[in-house]
Amino acid sequence: MTLTTTLITFPLSVGQLRPWREGDEDSLVYHASNRRIWNNVRDFFPYPYTPRDAHAWVRSNKSYQQPNNFAIEVDGQAVGNIGFTVKDDIYRYNAEVGYWLSESYWGRGIMTEALPIMTSYIFQNFQVNRIFACVLEGNTGSMRVLESAGYQHEAIHRKAAVKNNKYLDEHIFSMLREEHKDLMR
Repeated sequence: MTLTTTLITFPLSVGQLRPWREGDEDSLVYHASNRRIWNNVRDFFPYPYTPRDAHAWVRSNKSYQQPNNFAIEVDGQAVGNIGFTVKDDIYRYNAEVGYWLSESYWGRGIMTEALPIMTSYIFQNFQVNRIFACVLEGNTGSMRVLESAGYQHEAIHRKAAVKNNKYLDEHIFSMLREEHKDLMR
């Protein structure tokens, strides 16, 4: 991890994870506006992804001292995102991790490299005991990424999600702080 003035970056073999910044909007629109990506994420992720959506995203994410969303930069372009949300109330020690990557970069191991980095970042910097991810049925690539990072397949919420007017199973993967410590030994 590199700290430069307040910018946290993490090197990847083909790029880096870094905070979102002004100038990322065009590549965000280009890479995010993809129906195959949208089919595997929550509906609040816009499709089509417009310049207005990109400006709002960058504006809302560029100024955090401790960011919870990182641009995945490859060849100088923001080609994806990995981030998390700490939950509240009785789930306040849980963080939900999520990510997407431009279809042009699928199958190259980028997310397989990024997820363990993000997992360590969350456990090191936030008071979280459990990190989880929700994956829609059929998204086997994302399931493999989670399993290779050491996440456990803990549940299937049967037909719990609706996407494209179809009921879909939601697969829950998780990692506990103690499991992460064991992996790091």
